[in-house]
Amino acid sequence: MFVPLQADGFPTTPGAFVDQYGPGIVDVATTVAIFLVSFAVLYVVGKYVLVRLTERSLESRGFKPGIVGLGVSIAGIIALVGALALGATVAGFGTVLVAFATLTGALVLAIGFATQDLVSNFVAGVFILKDEPFKTGDWITWDGNEGVVREISLRVTTLDTFANEMVTVPNGQLANAVLVNPVGNDTLRVSYDFGISYDDDIEQAQRIITEVARTIDGVLLDPEPSAPVADLGDSAVVLSGRVWVNPRETSAAGVRSQLVQAVKERFDMDGISMPYPHSELTGSVGITSTAPDVEAL
Repeated sequence: MFVPLQADGFPTTPGAFVDQYGPGIVDVATTVAIFLVSFAVLYVVGKYVLVRLTERSLESRGFKPGIVGLGVSIAGIIALVGALALGATVAGFGTVLVAFATLTGALVLAIGFATQDLVSNFVAGVFILKDEPFKTGDWITWDGNEGVVREISLRVTTLDTFANEMVTVPNGQLANAVLVNPVGNDTLRVSYDFGISYDDDIEQAQRIITEVARTIDGVLLDPEPSAPVADLGDSAVVLSGRVWVNPRETSAAGVRSQLVQAVKERFDMDGISMPYPHSELTGSVGITSTAPDVEAL
């Protein structure tokens, strides 16, 4: 059908305008309506299902509330992106969807390269919070370092050294290191090697060490203190004084210090000597004079 046009290209009458552009406008409106309805339904249903499944799954596995909340947030984002993609597919936005997928893939790849260390530390933080190799307040050692855990976050762990310095360690380092948690169990053995003379009575020295250990606050009586012969040194018989403490209630370093001092004082009282390595030089010294012979002059 011929539609008369104005000089600017638009139809001369409203009826002609509707005849020319009406079907296109209806198609666009229909497509947009289908997209909006599809997106709304898919997002509401998808978010409800994903969030509930994620929340129940994480809670059933014993994850902490912080990780559960993070998982729920990620599930909500996935539901949003999925609803946009499926809504566009249902509405027939194939070209837009392909462009959106290409752009999203490129962004994800670029962000992945730029934040790989951050992501690694984040994942390590999730596993640390889940597996709990250490908790807040624990004394831990790793790669020659040590400290008391102050706070565990998803990216870093904050510790206090015994010099009262604050140390921030990326979670990736702690997750990949050989980590020792001396307070991870209910009991901890504290040891110190005492050297006595070969002339001293070994059984008497062992008895002194165990008797002194039982008088120190915090030392457990089960397992009992002991002092087995640990070595025969160059100048001393080495006895390993061993006591057990509850590391969460008693300072292991404090008990060790008290044990060393108390045993030394008791050894002095009972005449048990604590020899130290020494060296003895033997031989002779010759003196040769280099002065001129007076009689020969």
